Amino acid sequence: MKNLAERSAGSLYWWLLATLFLPIAIPGLVLKLLTMMKEQRNARHLNGKVVLITGASSGLGEALAHSFFLAGCKVVLAARRKDELERVRKDLLELHATVPTHPPIILPLDLSDLNSIGGKVQSVLEIHGAIDILVNNGGISVRGDALSTAIDVDIRIMLVNYFGSVALTKACLPSMMARKEGRIVSISSVQGKFAIPHRSAYSASKHAMQAFCDSLRAEVAKDNIKVTLISPGYINTALSLNALTGTGASYGKMDAATAGGASPQDTASSILKAIARDEKDIMLAPIAPRAAYWLRHLMPSVYFWIMKKRAEKLNFT
Repeated sequence: MKNLAERSAGSLYWWLLATLFLPIAIPGLVLKLLTMMKEQRNARHLNGKVVLITGASSGLGEALAHSFFLAGCKVVLAARRKDELERVRKDLLELHATVPTHPPIILPLDLSDLNSIGGKVQSVLEIHGAIDILVNNGGISVRGDALSTAIDVDIRIMLVNYFGSVALTKACLPSMMARKEGRIVSISSVQGKFAIPHRSAYSASKHAMQAFCDSLRAEVAKDNIKVTLISPGYINTALSLNALTGTGASYGKMDAATAGGASPQDTASSILKAIARDEKDIMLAPIAPRAAYWLRHLMPSVYFWIMKKRAEKLNFT
């Protein structure tokens, strides 16, 4: 009798558990399954797409070139340093892909030369006939407090990080709208969601890109053009080495936070997954930046106090 009672109690326990949690768990599992199916379907559709990537000569841009190339895309490598683009192209051609691949095209491009951007896009259209995905990844950073940062440096950061990407986006849009198909991917930063001391120019350029993408997304939806904004945390690239100081000189140091950041390869893989899931705005960052983002909006006074203490340390990292 005791064993029977124990078995009955156990059965009742599992019945109650199923009754309470299955109505919650099943919809979640179904949604996850549908998301995975959509992701796999869209990932397959990347094959043969023309992808223009700025800042493709190193770091995240180079990693994105590898990821898109291995997905079977027709990759266009854009950056200022032609020799480094040649190196990336050579590396891609030596990869052993599991899908049919296409020889990458090199596009020397200076985002600060706004007047040349239209012609550069036209040259790609003449070769491939379309640009399916534009990845606005090129940019520079700065290390310096707002007061001592020369206005020329502020202008240069905005010119490359914001106006250059906007000009390139506007040059690509007409052909996308005519075809009723396309995607704009902009690599922003968590510092486009909230600002930290000694990054005023960089954060401002990323805040501007956030606003531009939010407006653009709504405007081009009717033309079946997607806009994806990616906001990564620190990535282990040469961004801080290539950063400018407030005077415009090269910063030339590897920040500890940057050195300890995510790998470019893992970040690139996550970006391709975000595209396959048709994400509109996504943060790719650990818990601390995510907490700072919510703190800025939910408890701003606490956030302001923390940032004041950070600024007092005079630590550019």
